[in-house]
Amino acid sequence: QVQLVESGGGLVQAGESLRLSCAASGRISSFNAMAWYRQAPGNRRELVASIGRGGSTNYADSVKGRFTISRDNAKNTVYLQMNSLKPGDTAVYYCKAVPILGIDYWGQGTQVTVSS
Repeated sequence: QVQLVESGGGLVQAGESLRLSCAASGRISSFNAMAWYRQAPGNRRELVASIGRGGSTNYADSVKGRFTISRDNAKNTVYLQMNSLKPGDTAVYYCKAVPILGIDYWGQGTQVTVSS
């Protein structure tokens, strides 16, 4: 059983930055991919960014150029650097670990609120 714990959320003004962290209880290098999702009230959960075992990254069009996903295998931690935040980025952000086999693991989420 793998546990994921997100941190780093908070209330910021538009244009500011936040860095989210996702600490895993297991070796993230063993997962096929790690990802960040977000869910705003009344909306479906959507993919924000993902990073594969080899380091390849993928971003939602809405965050390209502003967000950066990275991983530190030694710390078993995945990060999401969020710059130039907009009110539309307000959501609960979730970390997901995708194993090679079996079910995905999710964290409990961290709230990000961007005021205009």
